[in-house]
Amino acid sequence: MFKATPNPPETDPVSPYATFDSRKLHAAADKALDHYLKPDVDSLRTSQDRAMKMFTVVPDANPEALTIQTYETFSSVSILLLDLAESLEDRPRHLAMAIYQMSELGLMLVERSLDNERAIKTA
Repeated sequence: MFKATPNPPETDPVSPYATFDSRKLHAAADKALDHYLKPDVDSLRTSQDRAMKMFTVVPDANPEALTIQTYETFSSVSILLLDLAESLEDRPRHLAMAIYQMSELGLMLVERSLDNERAIKTA
């Protein structure tokens, strides 16, 4: 029986990569590795900037609504600090109570601000 192709088929002994410049191959490999492994500094800055703006307040927010929300936040912090202080003893308890007192001062300032805001609206 006669075969049309030799066994194994004859191949060209020249490599298809023999014509490429090794410097170009190295540069292409570096470019590909940099694309996947090196972080893009510009995109990191923008993502960090975005991370810093996770919580934002709209510029045209109602001042009275902002003051009310601040009051509610201070009230929640005060309650959390009192609960925490009940479970602590000695120095950690005193620290929690000091922070609680500062939050109460902030609460009083917000109350005054809210009172002033309401007085301006009624006048």
